[in-house]
Formats: sequence, C-alpha cells, structure tokens
Amino acid sequence: MAANHMDMTCDIAIVGCGVAGLYAALTAPASATIVMLSKGALDECDSMLAQGGICVLPEAEDYDSFFEDTLHAGHGENRRESVDIMIRSSRAVINDLIALGAEFEREEDGSLAFTREGAHARARIAFHADVTGKEITEALLAAVKRLPNVRILEHVAMVDLLFDAHEAGGADADGAPACTGVLALPVTAASSTATIEELRAVAGVGESLDAAPADLECGEPFCIHAGNTLLATGGIGGVYQHSTNYPQLTGDACFLASAYGIKQEHLEYVQIHPTGLYSAEPGRTFLVSESCRGEGAILLNHAQERFTDELQPRDVVARAIQDEMRKEGTEYEWLSFAPVDPQVVTAHFANIRAHCLEKGRDILAEPIPVVPTQHYFMGGVHVDRDSATSMPHLYAAGETACNGVHGKNRLASNSLLESLVFARRAAWKMATGESLPVEETGTPALDGVHRAPCGLFPGLPSFELNIDTLI
Repeated sequence: MAANHMDMTCDIAIVGCGVAGLYAALTAPASATIVMLSKGALDECDSMLAQGGICVLPEAEDYDSFFEDTLHAGHGENRRESVDIMIRSSRAVINDLIALGAEFEREEDGSLAFTREGAHARARIAFHADVTGKEITEALLAAVKRLPNVRILEHVAMVDLLFDAHEAGGADADGAPACTGVLALPVTAASSTATIEELRAVAGVGESLDAAPADLECGEPFCIHAGNTLLATGGIGGVYQHSTNYPQLTGDACFLASAYGIKQEHLEYVQIHPTGLYSAEPGRTFLVSESCRGEGAILLNHAQERFTDELQPRDVVARAIQDEMRKEGTEYEWLSFAPVDPQVVTAHFANIRAHCLEKGRDILAEPIPVVPTQHYFMGGVHVDRDSATSMPHLYAAGETACNGVHGKNRLASNSLLESLVFARRAAWKMATGESLPVEETGTPALDGVHRAPCGLFPGLPSFELNIDTLI
C-alpha cells in the first residue's frame, strides 16, 4: 500500500529527483526548507541512464566551436542567450560535481580526460566509463540525503498545482494567479507508471478521466504548500511504446501547463536516438551510447556495408538508419565495434558490453542489432534565463523545461549540463529574486575548488548554500 502523508509547508517544493531537482536543492540556501517528490523509486530517473558524459568548455578558445556545434545540431532554432549561459557556466558546474565526489576519467597528468560524440568538432565531454549519469546522480543524491533541511518523499506523484490569487503571496504584482505548491498523491511502485491523467482520476482532481483505472493503488492526496515550486519531472518517454526512458516519465508538467495556460514551447521536438539495442521483448529500450560511435564504432546494413557517416547529428543518423531499414525491409541494422580498440571497449563501454552479454552478444566479437528509439524531449514548459515559467513562483528545469538550449535537436551530452546549469539558476532566482551572473568565458579553473557563486562574483548577496555546508 502507498504510505499517506499529512499536509505540509516548505519554502521550496521540488517535483523530481533527477540531476535538475537534486542540484537545485543543493544550490538553494541552507536556511530554506525543501520538500522533494519522486514519482518512482529514487533510481528510476533518466539522469541515471545517461551514458556518454557531460559537456564542458575545455578552454576559452573552444567557445565558438562549442557554440556552433550546439546550434548546428539544433538546426539553428536554439535560443542563443541560453546556449551562451550553458557554455560559460559549465566549468563552475563541473567543479561542484568534483567537489561533491563525482569521479571523471583523467589523463596521466591528472587533468580531465575528454571524449567525443557525434556532431562535436572536438573532444569536450567529461565522462565516467559509460555510466556518467549514474555517477553524477548518485553523488548528488548522496549529498542531498545529508541535508537536514531537505525531505525526500519517494513514490509520491504530483497531480495538481496549488495557486490562489487571494491569499497573501499567492499573486504577483499584477494580480495574476501564482503557484503556491502542489497537490501530491502517494503511489505504489506499480501505479507509479500511470499517467498524471489517470492519477488525477484516482485523486478526484479536475476534469480528467470519467473513471479511475481499477488496478491503481494510491494513498490519500495531500497538499504541499510552498513559497516557490520547481518542476523537474523529466520527459515524455513513458507514453511511447519504445523509449529509452523510464515509464514514470509521462509528461506530467506539460499536462498541468496545458490545463492552466502556462506557456509551453516546441512540443513537437522529440529526439529519436539512432541506436537503441533492438529487442522483441516489451519494456524500456537499452541505449547504446553515441560515444561508441565517437570512439569509432560503425553502422552496417545486413550486407555488412557501411551506409552513413556516424558522427552526424542524431536526427540525421536516425533518419539514415530508418531509411536503410525501409530499403532492406528489416527491423534493425547493425553497430560494429570492430574499429574500436578492445581496451577502449572493455574500459569505456564496460556497462554496455555487460548488458549485451546478458542478451547473448559480445560486442568484442560481433555487431549488435540497433534501432532508432524515442530518447529525449527538446520542448517542454517555456522558461526564461532563470528557469522561471509564465506562472509566478513556478519554475521548471531539466527535460521538463524548454529554455531553448537544444533547439530542434539536442547535441550529444548537452542534456546533463543544461539541466544542472539552469537548475542552479532557478535556485538562485528563488532565493534572491535576482538573475545569477554568468561566468567569464573559460573561467574558473577546472580544479574542483573554484565554484561558489559568492566567491566567483564579488558583491553578490552573501549567504550559505546547502552545498557549502557539505564541502
């Protein structure tokens, strides 16, 4: 049975426990009370699944190339201000991760090692084998669990927003309704994969389904009253038949944005990843990282012929695979690791190899069947440079949000970075009401030390952040 909770009040409510939600909690003031919701288990977030790595600006001279690669992948539909903020903030964010204990591959001199993926002009991706997302998320989660001012509610879903223009603090200066928290619903592991529309029917909320699905086990709905609310509920892969996403990701924030007229953007921009591991079995598709092709793996058709340039943007490669499948009348094509150094395979792609071995295939000895599959949502709830939505006191970050960084198609390994950069900006705006300044290009040093905003920007309001209490 789902555990019930009493109504509660906090300074910040964070819906979602992926990297965006966790990092927002860590970069919020140590004086703030925070409640976090996880619809599924804490490890059932897509941040855990990111394989390739996290982009970072290696040095100032790479700025133009990094910027252009991001715009090229996004077909020029990116919001340039957001791309600039992401790139210039990348080094400080990486320093936070290092300071919190996240480990990245290193060169012999101790500097960060970088790998390359499709559509990148050069290597600029920090990584931890082929489980970078897991490494980062676990480091952030372990840190958040040490904070006395943060309460995490596992298996609790958001089913509605709270707002009241008539209560103190419940409206902005123009009298527009403002968010004052969320209505939450305890769920079991089995019911955590239900859509928000189905869960609203269980809770008796709004104009939703006529009847709740009979097999959903849920607790009693309760209110979380908050001065500010951050939506970090992930993407939309749970509504697809074939996706690399966890099934709990059902576009919950977008559903509520539609219900309340909160601005959204680019809802049609859904990324299909070129290489999901083909399987006739139902369930989540296993992702075969783009970094495999960045290290030299090639795509082959059933005649064992190479048919495309593997380092093009994801949408181009996915379309090439789909075209080849239609031409051959097949359900998949092949990915060969033959050109890749076996030591790179065993060290960098150990997790991928282990999963394939479980399926009876050794990537060191034979190609594996791959198929394009739904992977990422570039659109979402529209936010500004500080992750603020069109509803006062409501913010969004991570795959839930559309800040314009990705444009029409995401550049590989920009997702973790973008989520972290704009989660930090949301936390700062909620705390101060001001926009966080952006670092100078190529600063600070990538040393895991130069990181705190108050240290990087003299003259900012001085107060202790949660992360400062841990480092």
